[in-house]
Amino acid sequence: MELFGRLVSKADLTRRVGQMSQIAGARASELSSGLAKGVDAVDVKTGTGFAFTVLPGRGLDIAWASYKGAPIGYISKSGVVGSAHFVEKGAEGFLRNFFAGLLTTAGLSNIGPPVQDGDESLGLHGRVSNIPAEDVCVSQDWQGDDYMIRVAGTVRQARTFGECLVLHREITTQLGASALVVRDVVENAGSRPEPMMLLYHCNFGYPIVSADSRIFTSGGGVEPRDPTPAQAVADHDRLGEPQAGYVEQCFYHDLRAKDGRAFAAIFNERLGVGGYVRYRVANLPQFVQWKMLGEQEYVVGLEPATHRLDRRAELIRQGRISPLAVGERRTFEVEIGVLDGRAALDKLASTA
Repeated sequence: MELFGRLVSKADLTRRVGQMSQIAGARASELSSGLAKGVDAVDVKTGTGFAFTVLPGRGLDIAWASYKGAPIGYISKSGVVGSAHFVEKGAEGFLRNFFAGLLTTAGLSNIGPPVQDGDESLGLHGRVSNIPAEDVCVSQDWQGDDYMIRVAGTVRQARTFGECLVLHREITTQLGASALVVRDVVENAGSRPEPMMLLYHCNFGYPIVSADSRIFTSGGGVEPRDPTPAQAVADHDRLGEPQAGYVEQCFYHDLRAKDGRAFAAIFNERLGVGGYVRYRVANLPQFVQWKMLGEQEYVVGLEPATHRLDRRAELIRQGRISPLAVGERRTFEVEIGVLDGRAALDKLASTA
């Protein structure tokens, strides 16, 4: 592997360090102040300057992320808020707990706007991000010549007389990597078929988001979610300076896949650094781009999803949601990483 400007082997490295935590690994802790008090966290570093924080206390989502000291993701004004403060109340409940971060998961019963579906009230983007994980496991060890780092656990969304949907999540990276992989299995552990929806809300912020930055994808059509001026649609891949009163824009992409995977990236041309999302399209056929260039809300979301952001009741009526059968499992995979240099962007485009 390449570390600190030279190629090194396992033998080279283990001769030079007493414990791998000097260079890479995962360290568990607990946030201790404000509304984040009591949230479990796991800080991960890979030795390349890529580092991120997984929050088992918030559905195993990912808050802070950085590369060589520079932030990659976006952290909202609320910051990290413990799940005990979550109230599912239309859009307001979710937004008061929406730290954004590198990854916020939406689902498992709703990924779109608040909706009343029969006797069930579903808030914006669902509940799963606000459920603490159980059976959390952190492992880090050599597997052959690779030093692997893994954070895994289970997030259970269940209610009496209702659904029992279980998210089995594994986040992996390794020494020398500048990316992580999220592998999810969603299981219906209940006694009736359940509508299931999932969206990976991957949020990039300043300085990745900048007037010097542009959005790149693996190609395909693009259309606005809501009525949008033609020029704004044409400029969906261009960013600008923060603007007071900016109205968020949302676009659907029909991304082309190569070998079953598609990608979207944001690349800062001046800095030569960017971030990307690459994912398997088999169970994530939709892709959403969220463009929000407001003051303090200066963020771009790249979001693989199972469905578009329509109201769940309407999707069910149209037959566009395939219920998860009792005992059925569906698997999802998303890679989130850093692009260091234009050559890395070109390589991504050629291999996605």
